[in-house]
Amino acid sequence: MFVKPLPKYNKKTGERYTVYQLCESYRLGGCVRHHIIVGLGKLEEQFSTVEQIKMLGRRIEEKLKRSPIIPFDTIIDEKIEQLAGHFFQEIKKKKRYDFNCDWETIDTKTLKNKDAREIGAEWLSKQAFEQLAIADFLKKKGWDEEKIALATTHIISRAVYPASELKTVSFIKENSAVCELTNYERAKITKDRLYRISQELYWVKDDLERYLSSKTNELFDIEDKIIIYDLTNTYFEGRMLESKIAKYGRSKEKRKDAKLIVLAVVVNREGFLKYSNIFEGNMSDSKTLGTIVKELSKQTSFCKRKPIVVMDAGIATNENLIMLRQQHYDYMCVSRSKLKNYYADTESKPVVIKDKSKQPIELMKVKVDNETNEHFLWVKSKTKALKEKSMNGLLSQRFEEGIQAINEGVQRKGGTKKLEKVYERLGRLKEKYPSVHRYYDIRINDNGQGTATSVSCTHKTGEDTDKKAGIYFLRTTLDEKDEKTLWSIYNIIREVESTFRVLKTDLDLRPVYHKTDNASMAHLHLGLLAYWLVSTIRYQLKKKGYNPQWKEIVRIMNTQKCVTTTMTNMYQQHISIHQCTEPTQKVKEIYRFMGYKVAPFYRKKSVVLPAAILKNDSS
Repeated sequence: MFVKPLPKYNKKTGERYTVYQLCESYRLGGCVRHHIIVGLGKLEEQFSTVEQIKMLGRRIEEKLKRSPIIPFDTIIDEKIEQLAGHFFQEIKKKKRYDFNCDWETIDTKTLKNKDAREIGAEWLSKQAFEQLAIADFLKKKGWDEEKIALATTHIISRAVYPASELKTVSFIKENSAVCELTNYERAKITKDRLYRISQELYWVKDDLERYLSSKTNELFDIEDKIIIYDLTNTYFEGRMLESKIAKYGRSKEKRKDAKLIVLAVVVNREGFLKYSNIFEGNMSDSKTLGTIVKELSKQTSFCKRKPIVVMDAGIATNENLIMLRQQHYDYMCVSRSKLKNYYADTESKPVVIKDKSKQPIELMKVKVDNETNEHFLWVKSKTKALKEKSMNGLLSQRFEEGIQAINEGVQRKGGTKKLEKVYERLGRLKEKYPSVHRYYDIRINDNGQGTATSVSCTHKTGEDTDKKAGIYFLRTTLDEKDEKTLWSIYNIIREVESTFRVLKTDLDLRPVYHKTDNASMAHLHLGLLAYWLVSTIRYQLKKKGYNPQWKEIVRIMNTQKCVTTTMTNMYQQHISIHQCTEPTQKVKEIYRFMGYKVAPFYRKKSVVLPAAILKNDSS
């Protein structure tokens, strides 16, 4: 700032005089401009020297910027102090200066940006954590503030950076600003503390799950009219010799060499968890439903009617469906076997709809003579037909290659020729390809002495492996629904598929590296808690028509950082400014959709006075 003299001339009196203005300069389009802050009037009537006028300008600037400009040992005249106070109040009253501005004259060579940390995804997850009020639940359980802060830190870190506790420690200490949000001291983070807090969270699993199930229903006005039940498994990278739950079983990841654990979940149509359980790795899908049904009434909200249970064919055994009917649950599933004796419902007409890929799907209600009063929906999908035809072609090719290999063994010297052994090989081949072998006539020739001479196969005439490709049946107890409604209810099962995809891929539940059952259970439960944050965020974004994958949301949010900038001003004071970067347009859009704040803090400034210069001790 500076005091600018402005010469004036009075035409009536012929008087020439000077008025003064307090101005600040700025650059616009490469040109220097002056901004008038306040008019000071005829100062020559008040002061006899130019230095006094300049001193007045500097004193007003000190009051405006709230930082020392005039040397400390300078004696300020009482009249200057009085006028400076007067003009300061006038500027403040007329709002001629932005008091939020914080001006400093700095040495640009000392300007440094350091300790840049990711904060966008953490801040988004922290606000979802607060929306769910998980801290309030833990406080009611008797947890102290430090334990709650550590639990919050671990859950958010798992959602943003799913990794082992050892890697999570490195992430928190080197990359993330999550501790600034949770107010947990970063230096205290260790893998052992993270292990311990995970197990303590698992100890309150049932109560916490019930609370979150009820909380999300209240927050988003949800009624659990439809629930989806499904299972998945994950494998262990270790022998797990002393484990009671890790067993060898059918691995969906084709890891026959590794022990498994089965995770069963119930979700509602909005994608929120209602119940979860962990079973032994050799537990079949169909044997778990009875255990889950006993807990459904505790985890779901319904008054007049129980929810509709949607499940896939692996769980929908006759025993399970009978049990559901006895418990008065309506259900929807894929029939485990293709119906043979069925006929079209005369009261319904075929309906054609389009899937997401704009491919046609034909629907038609059909009737079956049975005593269960169930209803069936005939479904023919063009996309599924193409897939099944491709698979049938591949399986048929491999089956024929298997027959050819058996025949070559019979013909080859030293090969398998005994009739009994040939039949064994053929039986194993049929067991491997059960869906295609029935379409072939297989002929084994022998010499009458128990030795095979040739093996061949021919495709049965009139039999088409692709005849029923793309056709399957939906089985339900619902009778008042039309074809489109039934189809839409069944397609809600895609939500549980999305849940498993997020859990196993985005939240890294697979594989499990822990070596004890307790640590493994705590690991899986922590992933489910992180999923509560993910589902809360994604549900609200989907309501706004924005539906990216969680990894993509994290990538976008990670563009927002918090940075510490240090510099030295003209008084050799060390200034440190800690602030969040300006969010990009995509980040702002996500915050706007969620109704969240765009930053946890905007600016934290500290000024350190120059260190005192100590004289060296001559002795």
